[in-house]
Amino acid sequence: MQMSYAIRCAFYQLLLAALMLVAMLQLLYLSLLSGLHGQEEQEQYLEFFPPSPRSVDQVKAQLRAALASGGVLDTSGDYRVYRGLLKTTMDPDDVVLATHASVDNLPHLSGLLERWEGPLSVSVFAATKEEAQLATVLTYALSSHCPDIRARVAMHLVCPSRYEAAVPDPREPGEFALLRSCQQVFDKLARVAQPGVNYALGTNVSYPNNLLRNLAREGANYALVIDVDMVPSEGLWRGLREMLGQSKQWAGTALVVPAFEIRRARRIPANKNELLKLYQVDEVQPFYYGLCTPCQAPTNYSRWLNLPDETLLRPAYVVPWQDPWEPFYVAGGKVPAFDERFRQYGFNRISQACELHVAGFDFEVLNEGFLIHKGFKDTLDFHPQKEAENQHNKILYRQFKQELKAKYPDSTRHC
Repeated sequence: MQMSYAIRCAFYQLLLAALMLVAMLQLLYLSLLSGLHGQEEQEQYLEFFPPSPRSVDQVKAQLRAALASGGVLDTSGDYRVYRGLLKTTMDPDDVVLATHASVDNLPHLSGLLERWEGPLSVSVFAATKEEAQLATVLTYALSSHCPDIRARVAMHLVCPSRYEAAVPDPREPGEFALLRSCQQVFDKLARVAQPGVNYALGTNVSYPNNLLRNLAREGANYALVIDVDMVPSEGLWRGLREMLGQSKQWAGTALVVPAFEIRRARRIPANKNELLKLYQVDEVQPFYYGLCTPCQAPTNYSRWLNLPDETLLRPAYVVPWQDPWEPFYVAGGKVPAFDERFRQYGFNRISQACELHVAGFDFEVLNEGFLIHKGFKDTLDFHPQKEAENQHNKILYRQFKQELKAKYPDSTRHC
């Protein structure tokens, strides 16, 4: 009897110890899970906790509503615009990373999601009817399997006006219907895409970069408008939020984020120290250094590179705008729109920076944050077709500067 009691007691003790071990392992698992930030860990989380059918249904309903409208034509009548294929809620004072891409360049979105912790807005251009269908299928797949995209990304679609995008049927998109995780979607996208220059579409359709930029920054108070093959420095969104939240003095100021380009995109520098090391061995250089040095020279890279290390993001020095400077910047308030007559290559960003200057904005260069373009740009990229496009836009730019005099008759500034 005593032996039986002792055995039962030992059994219960063993059972209790096992339960405690399981509880401890669960706590350890939850602790580790809460600290996971990378994309791979997010995929693992999805495997255990896939998105609920209700959230996917909401995404599909949103897509259906946006596409069923038939879109609206832009002011030229050449393009059909579908706003809000995906929508995200954001603080009115938040800083939006606004970008644009052809369908083939959407794989870059993965890197932006890793570096930029705030809201993103992406305008996608589909040059053909097939690309428009692919874009809607991709939007459905990405939003279904990527929680970060559902939570933080707004997506819009633009295609030639003669095409209409259709609601994706989950039974129709072929291999995309078999995907079960965010990583699988990006892997599949990388296989079907042919990344290159956005405006090198291989069609007779002009890439409407300024229409796409305006669409991406629409509704945002503060926005950083960049090209999709650029990557921001680590923590830039947090630094901007903290700085902008401390004061309301930023009206009329364009906060310039210095831009660089890296020879090889295998290791994108996360902070200024890493950037300096790569700069010293000629793996990093100022943006457009080999293609249009004056387009970025006013940033004063030598001064910026020699600024003392600081923890907080802040404006370091003021730079007067001069033609043909086309900085990347954050600004809020009544920021002039990009002129949508500029398409393809040449003067599309210079024209907007010029108007920003005439409208009274001052340019101040930030001390720590930066942007990195993947790959060096050089004159080998400047083929005859781009030269023709550049000449057309150059003539338009002259006309544009004359129009600014009438638009801002009281301004003492000019381009």
